[in-house]
Amino acid sequence: MDKMWILLLLVAAGVIVILGLVFLIRRMLIRHYEKTTTKFQNKLLANQVEEVNHVYMTMRGWRHDYHNHMQSLKAYLAMDHIEEAREYLNSLENDLNDINLLFDTGNVGVDAILNSKVSLAIHDGIKVDYSAEVPVETTVSNIDLCVLLGNLLDNAVEACGKTEKENQFIRLYIGQLKNQLYISISNATNDKVRKFDEEYISKKRGNHGHGLKRINLIVEKYEGYINRKNEAGVFVTEVLLPL
Repeated sequence: MDKMWILLLLVAAGVIVILGLVFLIRRMLIRHYEKTTTKFQNKLLANQVEEVNHVYMTMRGWRHDYHNHMQSLKAYLAMDHIEEAREYLNSLENDLNDINLLFDTGNVGVDAILNSKVSLAIHDGIKVDYSAEVPVETTVSNIDLCVLLGNLLDNAVEACGKTEKENQFIRLYIGQLKNQLYISISNATNDKVRKFDEEYISKKRGNHGHGLKRINLIVEKYEGYINRKNEAGVFVTEVLLPL
Protein backbone atom coordinates (compact mmCIF):
# COMPACT_ATOMS: atom_id res chain seq x y z
CA MET A 1 0.00 0.00 0.00
CA ASP A 2 2.82 2.38 0.89
CA LYS A 3 4.48 1.63 -2.45
CA MET A 4 1.22 2.46 -4.23
CA TRP A 5 0.98 5.83 -2.48
CA ILE A 6 4.61 6.57 -3.24
CA LEU A 7 4.00 5.72 -6.90
CA LEU A 8 0.92 7.93 -7.02
CA LEU A 9 2.84 10.77 -5.40
CA LEU A 10 5.66 10.40 -7.91
CA VAL A 11 3.19 10.39 -10.79
CA ALA A 12 1.44 13.46 -9.37
CA ALA A 13 4.77 15.21 -8.88
CA GLY A 14 5.76 14.34 -12.42
CA VAL A 15 2.49 15.74 -13.80
CA ILE A 16 2.96 18.92 -11.76
CA VAL A 17 6.52 19.32 -13.06
CA ILE A 18 5.40 18.76 -16.67
CA LEU A 19 2.52 21.25 -16.31
CA GLY A 20 4.92 23.71 -14.75
CA LEU A 21 7.34 23.34 -17.65
CA VAL A 22 4.52 23.72 -20.19
CA PHE A 23 3.33 26.88 -18.41
CA LEU A 24 6.88 28.26 -18.24
CA ILE A 25 7.57 27.54 -21.91
CA ARG A 26 4.23 29.11 -22.86
CA ARG A 27 5.06 32.27 -20.91
CA MET A 28 8.50 32.42 -22.53
CA LEU A 29 7.00 32.07 -26.00
CA ILE A 30 4.38 34.75 -25.29
CA ARG A 31 7.04 37.14 -23.97
CA HIS A 32 9.24 36.47 -26.98
CA TYR A 33 6.34 37.14 -29.35
CA GLU A 34 5.33 40.30 -27.49
CA LYS A 35 8.94 41.50 -27.52
CA THR A 36 9.25 40.81 -31.26
CA THR A 37 5.89 42.43 -31.98
CA THR A 38 6.72 45.51 -29.89
CA LYS A 39 10.09 45.84 -31.61
CA PHE A 40 8.44 45.66 -35.03
CA GLN A 41 5.70 48.10 -34.00
CA ASN A 42 8.27 50.58 -32.72
CA LYS A 43 10.22 50.26 -35.96
CA LEU A 44 7.06 50.80 -37.98
CA LEU A 45 6.07 53.84 -35.94
CA ALA A 46 9.58 55.25 -36.24
CA ASN A 47 9.41 54.90 -40.02
CA GLN A 48 6.00 56.56 -40.10
CA VAL A 49 7.17 59.41 -37.90
CA GLU A 50 10.16 59.88 -40.21
CA GLU A 51 7.88 60.00 -43.25
CA VAL A 52 5.53 62.51 -41.60
CA ASN A 53 8.44 64.64 -40.43
CA HIS A 54 9.82 64.67 -43.99
CA VAL A 55 6.49 65.93 -45.34
CA TYR A 56 6.00 68.64 -42.75
CA MET A 57 9.64 69.77 -42.69
CA THR A 58 9.38 70.27 -46.45
CA MET A 59 6.21 72.30 -45.88
CA ARG A 60 7.95 74.43 -43.27
CA GLY A 61 10.80 75.02 -45.66
CA TRP A 62 8.34 76.14 -48.32
CA ARG A 63 6.67 78.55 -45.93
CA HIS A 64 10.03 79.98 -44.95
CA ASP A 65 11.09 80.43 -48.58
CA TYR A 66 7.72 81.71 -49.87
CA HIS A 67 8.75 85.36 -49.79
CA ASN A 68 11.99 84.67 -51.68
CA HIS A 69 10.14 82.68 -54.34
CA MET A 70 7.67 85.52 -54.90
CA GLN A 71 10.48 88.07 -55.18
CA SER A 72 12.27 85.92 -57.76
CA LEU A 73 9.13 85.51 -59.86
CA LYS A 74 8.39 89.26 -59.70
CA ALA A 75 11.94 89.99 -60.88
CA TYR A 76 11.59 87.64 -63.88
CA LEU A 77 8.25 89.20 -64.81
CA ALA A 78 9.52 92.76 -64.37
CA MET A 79 12.24 91.99 -66.93
CA ASP A 80 9.75 90.19 -69.22
CA HIS A 81 11.67 86.95 -68.78
CA ILE A 82 8.51 84.86 -69.19
CA GLU A 83 10.29 81.60 -70.07
CA GLU A 84 12.55 81.83 -67.01
CA ALA A 85 9.52 82.51 -64.81
CA ARG A 86 7.75 79.48 -66.29
CA GLU A 87 10.79 77.25 -65.64
CA TYR A 88 11.01 78.58 -62.09
CA LEU A 89 7.34 77.74 -61.48
CA ASN A 90 7.83 74.27 -62.95
CA SER A 91 10.72 73.62 -60.60
CA LEU A 92 8.61 74.71 -57.64
CA GLU A 93 5.78 72.45 -58.77
CA ASN A 94 8.15 69.46 -58.89
CA ASP A 95 9.35 70.31 -55.39
CA LEU A 96 5.76 70.18 -54.15
CA ASN A 97 5.11 66.67 -55.44
CA ASP A 98 6.24 65.15 -52.16
CA ILE A 99 3.91 67.16 -49.93
CA ASN A 100 0.40 66.69 -51.25
CA LEU A 101 -2.08 67.39 -48.47
CA LEU A 102 -4.77 65.00 -49.58
CA PHE A 103 -6.67 64.28 -46.37
CA ASP A 104 -8.42 66.48 -43.85
CA THR A 105 -10.66 64.09 -41.93
CA GLY A 106 -10.45 65.97 -38.65
CA ASN A 107 -8.51 63.14 -36.99
CA VAL A 108 -4.96 64.50 -36.83
CA GLY A 109 -3.21 61.15 -36.44
CA VAL A 110 -5.12 59.57 -39.33
CA ASP A 111 -4.53 62.63 -41.52
CA ALA A 112 -0.78 62.47 -40.85
CA ILE A 113 -0.42 58.78 -41.72
CA LEU A 114 -2.72 58.93 -44.76
CA ASN A 115 -1.12 62.08 -46.17
CA SER A 116 2.39 60.68 -45.84
CA LYS A 117 1.66 57.16 -47.14
CA VAL A 118 -0.62 58.14 -50.02
CA SER A 119 1.57 61.07 -51.10
CA LEU A 120 4.60 58.76 -51.29
CA ALA A 121 2.60 56.17 -53.24
CA ILE A 122 1.49 58.80 -55.77
CA HIS A 123 5.05 60.08 -56.01
CA ASP A 124 6.14 56.52 -56.86
CA GLY A 125 3.75 56.55 -59.81
CA ILE A 126 0.94 54.48 -58.30
CA LYS A 127 -2.56 55.60 -59.25
CA VAL A 128 -4.48 56.19 -56.01
CA ASP A 129 -8.22 56.80 -55.68
CA TYR A 130 -9.23 57.76 -52.16
CA SER A 131 -12.03 58.96 -49.92
CA ALA A 132 -11.79 59.14 -46.14
CA GLU A 133 -14.03 60.37 -43.34
CA VAL A 134 -12.99 59.48 -39.80
CA PRO A 135 -14.67 60.62 -36.55
CA VAL A 136 -12.49 62.77 -34.33
CA GLU A 137 -12.97 60.31 -31.47
CA THR A 138 -13.21 56.53 -31.80
CA THR A 139 -12.97 53.56 -29.44
CA VAL A 140 -9.82 52.58 -31.35
CA SER A 141 -6.69 54.27 -30.02
CA ASN A 142 -4.88 56.61 -32.42
CA ILE A 143 -1.75 54.45 -32.24
CA ASP A 144 -3.64 51.27 -33.16
CA LEU A 145 -5.55 53.04 -35.92
CA CYS A 146 -2.36 54.49 -37.40
CA VAL A 147 -0.56 51.14 -37.18
CA LEU A 148 -3.52 49.44 -38.87
CA LEU A 149 -3.74 51.97 -41.73
CA GLY A 150 0.04 52.13 -42.08
CA ASN A 151 0.30 48.36 -42.45
CA LEU A 152 -2.61 48.17 -44.89
CA LEU A 153 -1.09 50.86 -47.12
CA ASP A 154 2.44 49.48 -46.84
CA ASN A 155 1.20 46.05 -47.95
CA ALA A 156 -0.76 47.62 -50.81
CA VAL A 157 2.27 49.58 -52.02
CA GLU A 158 4.49 46.49 -51.70
CA ALA A 159 2.04 44.41 -53.76
CA CYS A 160 1.84 47.12 -56.42
CA GLY A 161 5.62 47.16 -56.64
CA LYS A 162 5.53 43.56 -57.87
CA THR A 163 3.19 44.36 -60.76
CA GLU A 164 3.74 46.13 -64.08
CA LYS A 165 3.92 49.91 -63.72
CA GLU A 166 0.88 50.55 -65.90
CA ASN A 167 -1.23 48.17 -63.78
CA GLN A 168 -0.42 49.66 -60.39
CA PHE A 169 -3.34 51.12 -58.44
CA ILE A 170 -4.68 51.54 -54.91
CA ARG A 171 -8.29 52.32 -53.97
CA LEU A 172 -8.82 53.52 -50.41
CA TYR A 173 -12.16 54.15 -48.73
CA ILE A 174 -12.74 54.95 -45.06
CA GLY A 175 -16.16 55.86 -43.71
CA GLN A 176 -18.74 55.27 -41.03
CA LEU A 177 -21.18 52.39 -41.50
CA LYS A 178 -23.81 52.63 -38.76
CA ASN A 179 -21.74 52.27 -35.55
CA GLN A 180 -18.74 50.81 -37.34
CA LEU A 181 -15.63 52.32 -38.89
CA TYR A 182 -15.39 50.76 -42.36
CA ILE A 183 -12.00 50.54 -44.09
CA SER A 184 -11.56 49.14 -47.58
CA ILE A 185 -8.30 48.95 -49.51
CA SER A 186 -7.98 47.42 -52.97
CA ASN A 187 -4.70 47.16 -54.82
CA ALA A 188 -3.09 45.57 -57.84
CA THR A 189 -1.43 42.22 -57.22
CA ASN A 190 0.24 39.28 -58.91
CA ASP A 191 -0.63 37.08 -55.93
CA LYS A 192 -2.69 34.06 -56.97
CA VAL A 193 -3.34 32.84 -53.42
CA ARG A 194 -7.04 32.31 -52.69
CA LYS A 195 -6.87 31.02 -49.11
CA PHE A 196 -6.27 33.61 -46.42
CA ASP A 197 -5.73 31.65 -43.23
CA GLU A 198 -2.81 31.41 -40.80
CA GLU A 199 -0.91 29.28 -43.29
CA TYR A 200 -1.13 32.08 -45.86
CA ILE A 201 0.00 34.68 -43.33
CA SER A 202 2.90 32.54 -42.08
CA LYS A 203 4.23 32.21 -45.63
CA LYS A 204 4.51 35.99 -45.96
CA ARG A 205 8.01 36.60 -44.66
CA GLY A 206 9.53 39.90 -43.64
CA ASN A 207 7.55 43.11 -43.09
CA HIS A 208 4.55 41.93 -45.12
CA GLY A 209 4.06 38.92 -42.85
CA HIS A 210 4.50 41.00 -39.71
CA GLY A 211 2.08 43.57 -41.13
CA LEU A 212 -0.61 40.96 -41.72
CA LYS A 213 -0.25 39.71 -38.14
CA ARG A 214 -0.39 43.22 -36.70
CA ILE A 215 -3.56 43.94 -38.67
CA ASN A 216 -5.18 40.75 -37.37
CA LEU A 217 -4.17 41.44 -33.76
CA ILE A 218 -5.62 44.96 -33.80
CA VAL A 219 -8.89 43.77 -35.36
CA GLU A 220 -9.13 40.99 -32.75
CA LYS A 221 -8.30 43.45 -29.94
CA TYR A 222 -11.39 45.52 -30.73
CA GLU A 223 -13.55 42.52 -31.65
CA GLY A 224 -13.85 43.80 -35.19
CA TYR A 225 -14.18 42.04 -38.53
CA ILE A 226 -11.68 41.51 -41.35
CA ASN A 227 -12.17 40.04 -44.79
CA ARG A 228 -9.53 39.44 -47.44
CA LYS A 229 -10.28 38.33 -50.97
CA ASN A 230 -8.48 37.85 -54.26
CA GLU A 231 -9.97 38.63 -57.65
CA ALA A 232 -8.26 38.73 -61.02
CA GLY A 233 -5.28 41.03 -60.42
CA VAL A 234 -6.92 42.64 -57.38
CA PHE A 235 -6.37 42.12 -53.65
CA VAL A 236 -9.05 43.50 -51.34
CA THR A 237 -9.00 43.98 -47.57
CA GLU A 238 -12.10 45.08 -45.67
CA VAL A 239 -12.08 45.96 -41.96
CA LEU A 240 -14.92 46.85 -39.63
CA LEU A 241 -14.15 48.30 -36.17
CA PRO A 242 -16.69 49.40 -33.55
CA LEU A 243 -16.93 53.11 -32.92
